[in-house]
Amino acid sequence: MAAEQIQYEGYLRREEDNAVILGLAKDGIAIKEIVRRTGRSRGVVRKVLRGQRSDVFRIRENSLELYLPWLDAQWAAGQHIGAELWRCLKSQGFRGCLRVVTEWAARRRRSEQLGAGTLSRAPSARTIARLMTIGRDNLSKSDTVTVAAVEAGVPLLVEAREIITAFQAMIRKQSLADLAPWLERTRSSLVASFANGVLKDVAAVSAAITSPWSNGQTEGQITKLKLVKRQMYGRGKLDLLQARLVGAS
Repeated sequence: MAAEQIQYEGYLRREEDNAVILGLAKDGIAIKEIVRRTGRSRGVVRKVLRGQRSDVFRIRENSLELYLPWLDAQWAAGQHIGAELWRCLKSQGFRGCLRVVTEWAARRRRSEQLGAGTLSRAPSARTIARLMTIGRDNLSKSDTVTVAAVEAGVPLLVEAREIITAFQAMIRKQSLADLAPWLERTRSSLVASFANGVLKDVAAVSAAITSPWSNGQTEGQITKLKLVKRQMYGRGKLDLLQARLVGAS
C-alpha cells in the first residue's frame, strides 16, 4: 500500500501542475512563457496541452521496445554478444546505454538455458504420477513442458492416465457394465497389477460401484479420532480420550 500511496500522491502533484499549465494556456499565454513561469520543460507543457499527462499510473517506456523485432532476428541468427548488438543498435539511432542491451541479452540467455535444462534431470516417479493425474488447468508452465515431454517420450503413460480416468468415471457414474471392458483394456497396460487386484476382489468392487453404501463414515470417524489424539499428545490416555469423544458425541 505504501508504494501505491506514493504513486497516487505523485499523480495528485502532476494534476496540480497540469491545472496551472492549462489555466495559463487558457489565458492565452504562450508555451515559452508557460515554461518560464512553471519551470517545466517544453516537452512536459506540450504533453499537458495535448492531454497526454493525466494518467494515474504512468508506465515506464522501454528504450528497446522499437528494436525488439530486430534484436530477436539477430539472436535467432546466432548473434548473442550484447556489446556487438549494442554497437549495431547505435548505428540505427539507439540512444540507450550498453547496460540496457547486455542485460536484455543476459535475460534472453538465461531463459533459453532454463528452457533447455527443464528436463535435464528426470523427475521422480511420484512427481510424474502427480503431474499426469491432476487437471491440465492446474499445471504451471514448467509442469506443462514436463508433461508434454513425458507424453511424447512415454506413450504408455498416456494410456495409463486414460485408463485411470476411465476407472474414476466408472465409479462416479456407478456404471457396472463398464467394468469388464475396463479390465480387458488394462491387461497389457502399465496398470495391469492394479487391475489384477481389482479382478481378485471383483465382487467387492462391483458392490462399491452399485451400492449406495460406503465406508466413508467409518473413515471419517477414524480421522477424527486420530486428530483428537494428536491434539492431546502426551495426555491422550484411553480414559481421557474416551471421555472427550463420548462427551463430544
